[in-house]
Amino acid sequence: MKSLFFGCATIVGSIFMMVNSSSAGTITFGSGANQFNMEFVTIGNPGNTADNTGIPNPAGSVGYSYGIAKYEVSRDMITKYNVNFGNANFLTISMENMVDYGGSGPDQPATWVSWSEAARFVNWLNTSKNLPAAYKFPQNSGANNDILLWDPLLDPLDYNEKNPYRSKRATFVLPSYNEWYKAAYYDPNKNGGVGGYWKYATKSDTLPVPVASGDGTGINGNNEAVFSQLPSDLAKVNKSGGLSAFGVMGLEGNVWEWEESSGDLMNTNPAAFRGVRGGRWDQGPENLSSSVRLVVPNNEYLSVGFRVAMVTPTGGEVPEPTSMAIFGLGALGLAYSSRGKRKRG
Repeated sequence: MKSLFFGCATIVGSIFMMVNSSSAGTITFGSGANQFNMEFVTIGNPGNTADNTGIPNPAGSVGYSYGIAKYEVSRDMITKYNVNFGNANFLTISMENMVDYGGSGPDQPATWVSWSEAARFVNWLNTSKNLPAAYKFPQNSGANNDILLWDPLLDPLDYNEKNPYRSKRATFVLPSYNEWYKAAYYDPNKNGGVGGYWKYATKSDTLPVPVASGDGTGINGNNEAVFSQLPSDLAKVNKSGGLSAFGVMGLEGNVWEWEESSGDLMNTNPAAFRGVRGGRWDQGPENLSSSVRLVVPNNEYLSVGFRVAMVTPTGGEVPEPTSMAIFGLGALGLAYSSRGKRKRG
């Protein structure tokens, strides 16, 4: 137990230094031939002001430094999670064939992954490093079961009244709506160094140029995103468009991304619909800006992927209630998996 404790403390300490450095760095997960690297970017300037021009309103104020993955989670990462953990523990995350949508290669974004499956993946990122899990699931439940809320009596070390979804001991998490929004739209150097928000996640108030593949270094400069493309033009995660002010790629276009947060932002109902942001590669620009947040059921979708955030175990954030319309799935154009609604039982 002593060696495990000090191993855990060393990992947490190293991650704390990474989150609070100018560049969060790369963390390796898995073992042997089934290792993969996840690169994190530091989102600093804690205590920044919120944005009152987008949706939700307000959004984007985060009182702590944190890291967020530079790229969306790839199919390769999910495949290696399955080999390392999922298959042996009956928590396999299965993805549909994407051959008609740009391919099922290892560097394509992992879609057809429900919110619960994404949370299972994130939990394994923690437990594989001997760190506490971020999300509580019923014992002996499947990969698509809803989470449980952390309980103040049963889980005093994990319960956070500000966010009952996320353990206050968590390190790797799904990004909350504020964490995602800040990483996408906030720029500490805007307005002469005072800080402010862009309309688009490419450090621009002007609509990005649509591209089938790019990394912000082409003829369009940084202001490009993967949208308005053919259905067969889904981009690789490291070619998914320009960077945000903090250096995060593909926060708009390519695929929608799960937020941790429930549609009403309160995180008090485990079965609540969840927020998704960013738009998709084969639809127009109407879903790209800071003014679009959709709320959808916890299912598997053709066009929804996710990315990982990294926090120091401090307890997270206070939800901010807002009036929120629940958009129809027609506007989102997600397309359900042939497996339909997430499996229960």
